[in-house]
Amino acid sequence: MISFTTFILTLLTLFSLSLSAPMRRDVFVPPIMYPHADVVWIAGHHHNVTWETDGAPVNITNGIGRVYLANNSIIDLDHPLATGFNILDGRVTIQVPSVATGRNYSLVLFGDSGNYSPQFTIISL
Repeated sequence: MISFTTFILTLLTLFSLSLSAPMRRDVFVPPIMYPHADVVWIAGHHHNVTWETDGAPVNITNGIGRVYLANNSIIDLDHPLATGFNILDGRVTIQVPSVATGRNYSLVLFGDSGNYSPQFTIISL
């Protein structure tokens, strides 16, 4: 016959194993709503970057967001425009960096994925 102590230890072991089981996480790829293709930003100004949060999964792989500038789809990973925000906020304010005037800029939103905004224009002062 199983002793009471053995029974309790078995239950505790099974309980701790259930807690340590990996939780299913989903990748969240929110589309960037702003800036869009017709936007012109001026270096030094502040703007809100916005993205869609409807339909976000319950268990996001990485909910900490970062925003980077890309030129011709090349991301400037050395100079993040925003970091450490909740990806479910749906927006973050950034300052437009001082870069050469161009029409091939886009923003990249990273949480647990990286997605690009449409290309837009930045005017340098």
